[in-house]
Amino acid sequence: MISVEKAHRQIEEWQPKPAKEEVEWDRARDRIVAEDILAPFGLPRFTNSAMDGFALRWAETVGASRQQPVTLSLDGVIAAGESSGQLLQPGNCAQIMTGAPLPDGADSVVMVEHTNGFGADPVQIFHPAKLGQNVRQAGEEVAENDKLLSAGTRLGPGEMGTLLGFGMARIPVYKKPVVALLVTGSELKPVGTELRPGQIYNTNLPVLADILQRVGCELTEGRSLPDDPQQIADQLAVSLENAHIVVTSGGVSMGRFDLLRPALNDLGVQEIFWKVAQKPGSPLFFGVRDKTLIFGLPGNPVSAIIVFMEYVWPVIQKMQGITPQPKLQAVLSETFPRLAQKHRFLFGRAWIEGHRLMVQPTQKHGSHMFTSALQANCILDASPGEGSLPKGREVRINPLPWASLAGPDPQLFHTGAA
Repeated sequence: MISVEKAHRQIEEWQPKPAKEEVEWDRARDRIVAEDILAPFGLPRFTNSAMDGFALRWAETVGASRQQPVTLSLDGVIAAGESSGQLLQPGNCAQIMTGAPLPDGADSVVMVEHTNGFGADPVQIFHPAKLGQNVRQAGEEVAENDKLLSAGTRLGPGEMGTLLGFGMARIPVYKKPVVALLVTGSELKPVGTELRPGQIYNTNLPVLADILQRVGCELTEGRSLPDDPQQIADQLAVSLENAHIVVTSGGVSMGRFDLLRPALNDLGVQEIFWKVAQKPGSPLFFGVRDKTLIFGLPGNPVSAIIVFMEYVWPVIQKMQGITPQPKLQAVLSETFPRLAQKHRFLFGRAWIEGHRLMVQPTQKHGSHMFTSALQANCILDASPGEGSLPKGREVRINPLPWASLAGPDPQLFHTGAA
């Protein structure tokens, strides 16, 4: 049995490097940019109008008012999407729409509300313009070769809109890790079916599949298998060929029907470690075959999620060029049951109180008690040590990426067996 710290070090030795690919823009949603992206041209590409109105020379409007308007001759109409190609002569103006290119010779735009309207010719200007008024200068937003996005940026709506505004149809991103998910146990039955005595619903398959989707994987397969050595071996053989990472749940302890380890060994998987000094999740298997990583998670649902978030989630993030966020320090609102010989993990609920980050551990400690995850927004952990950590002490927390900070919930976190 190895320590949590050693388990992390050994996994890091086999951490795959992120791989790059170019994808069409409509497949880039929520992906991670693989290299710095520079502006291929300045933005705006051309000097254009910010208003519907009249393009003119500002100096010709000095002193304009409703009592003494400045009168200019109309020289055409410039719509958005058109190229004016004209030189505006002194004493003239041109109707111009928002986004239309400013004609040569003009340096300002007077909004139509400050004139006698689009139907007039000649045009009367009722308000003096300022130099550059209502004009968007070419390159004022972004200059050519400015950095738009840095490598490691996640592509949200703002980032996608920016790239599409530069006509980027293909975007360099990190490849999504391909993951196979296998959940074992003859007692597990699909949600929605009728249970017989001794059977339970399979929560690990849908929950782990959901988490894998959240971290950005391509889930090549998600299967539930009975405790049958041949079926397990056959499916593992396929998964090892098709996935960058194989995640299993159940079958890695020491029971009579824990069949994963011998099957993996027969398939040529090199065992790096098995069993970590932690609670929950002591029977954690990690192995490799060629470039494929194998994580054998415990079958108890709380153990499976906590172990996944501690070990597998950061590996998948790094494969996508993401630097995992460091854990935070929070102040305990009540006692945390530290263990003398094992690293201790518990679901919890963190919130900001004044200038301090507070955290409340769940009081449901059983690894089978999935309701301990209700309303949880973090996982607490403490290294081995004598005695519980008292209220007011700091403890490490790993915020759950799909949750947000909120207040404590005594009803959910103070009931149930300890």
